[in-house]
Amino acid sequence: QVQLVESGGGSVQPGGSLRLSCAASGSIFSINTMRWYRQAPGKTREFVATITSGGVTNYADSVSGRFTISRDNAKNTMYLQMNSLKPEDTAVYYCNADVVATTRAATVYWGQGTQVTVSS
Repeated sequence: QVQLVESGGGSVQPGGSLRLSCAASGSIFSINTMRWYRQAPGKTREFVATITSGGVTNYADSVSGRFTISRDNAKNTMYLQMNSLKPEDTAVYYCNADVVATTRAATVYWGQGTQVTVSS
């Protein structure tokens, strides 16, 4: 069994910063691409950023230049540094990962989400 657990969410004023973490645990052989998504109230879940096992990154236009995705492969952990936050960044943030288990079964896992609220 594999679990993804997000942390680091909270409330911040516009212009502030937060750092989210996504820690994977369980019977992991390897983790390939990892991603962040977010879902605002009344909206569909949207892509935020992705990072491959080799460190290649890609961002949604709405966060490019403000958010930075990174990962520590030794710790099976991914991060999202969010700077210059705007009220429209308010959402539940979810991590997602392509995990190969020790059984060699490949599965996409989701975390439970962490709330980010940007408000004055």
